[in-house]
Amino acid sequence: MSLTNPPSSGSLSARTRVSQNLKRSLQATDDAVESRRPGGYTSKVRVRDRYHIVGFISSGTYGRVYKALGKNGKKGEFAIKKFKPDKEGETIQYTGLSQSAIREMSLCTELSHSNVVQLEEIILEDKCIFMVFEYTEHDLLQIIHHHTQPQRHAIPARMVRSILFQLLNGLLYLHTNWVLHRDLKPANILVTSSGAIRIGDLGLARLFYKPLNSLFSGDKVVVTIWYRAPELLLGSRHYTPAVDMWAVGCIFAELLSLRPIFKGEEAKMDSKKTVPFQRNQMMKIVEILGLPRKESWPGLVSMPEYSQLQSLVLHRQPSHFHRGSNLEGWYQSCLKNGGYNSTSSAGTPGSDGFDLLSRMLEYDPAKRITAEEALEHPYFANGGPISGNCFEGIEGKYPHRRVSQDDNDIRTGSLPGTKRSGLPDDSLMRASKRLKE
Repeated sequence: MSLTNPPSSGSLSARTRVSQNLKRSLQATDDAVESRRPGGYTSKVRVRDRYHIVGFISSGTYGRVYKALGKNGKKGEFAIKKFKPDKEGETIQYTGLSQSAIREMSLCTELSHSNVVQLEEIILEDKCIFMVFEYTEHDLLQIIHHHTQPQRHAIPARMVRSILFQLLNGLLYLHTNWVLHRDLKPANILVTSSGAIRIGDLGLARLFYKPLNSLFSGDKVVVTIWYRAPELLLGSRHYTPAVDMWAVGCIFAELLSLRPIFKGEEAKMDSKKTVPFQRNQMMKIVEILGLPRKESWPGLVSMPEYSQLQSLVLHRQPSHFHRGSNLEGWYQSCLKNGGYNSTSSAGTPGSDGFDLLSRMLEYDPAKRITAEEALEHPYFANGGPISGNCFEGIEGKYPHRRVSQDDNDIRTGSLPGTKRSGLPDDSLMRASKRLKE
């Protein structure tokens, strides 16, 4: 059975969605006003009335994520994302929710697809917003890490194929509905115990149906550095769903090699919030793909950071800068190290896998393969049926997500980000652990 589930002809138009968002926002304001009493703010629904908090999963710039069980007739396991309000200066002054939180809430309430994480409800309690999602036991970063312990052993080829197909299926749904994800990476690709892929964390996602509106003006930096497309690195003010497809290509390569294909070091913004040219990351891409050339990428010379690319070549001039792409050599080495059968199309990504990868990692975004085209690629058409369960036929089980009991207090009296618990940011811990690999 095909997993493809494109939006129906009855899908909401972009204009209708915006109208409904506005209506929903106004209703939320009315509800908030109605819930105020002389004694202060009181919520209609409290998190602990509906959910039993099992433990703490992870934290990041947005706040914290907890695992919970439904109670009082609500069955199942859930992940509760607790946003922290914006704060200014040393004294915490709550100024409202971040743009990221508002975008994620508005999009997740409208999106519904088998390969996109499912939002159960949003709860407003005291000064915090809680987004309640279905719980998933794994993510791709965790699965990749499992395959490096105690020693490297390749992810089975048919499992990679299923993961990639489901990921592209969910991405086609997003792109068809005018949504760019803009932060695809293994940690944001969730996996259920039944092997279903869910695209998660839409905090950087946004609509792109206004072609004359520069996406750069609202968000100067998008996509985690290792998965950032070359047009973004070169400062493009206008970009397309092709940035998501580059990230999928990086994820595909990482599933095969068990390490990021372009593992650069990020240059941070200065105090004036100036976006720096990511020289090291660009070099990592050039080392494998060769230099981008204006003959094959006509828009290259118009990129804001094109002069930086030229200076990179002039000052460094390593020999590999003057070679063509070495992606095929990297790919063949990857197959050999992973022990994939080089002849059987059913037991290896093979030549079809390389063709798909090379079309995802195409420098020119106008020529880069789309999600719809990728789903029709011979890599998926050949080699037999694709399972909706990426774990099908896999011996043994993957460890479940780590849930800590050290901080399972989701009370709104102790806001995330206020150094109450002193616990480290789990997302940063995971990143630093990978840098040491």
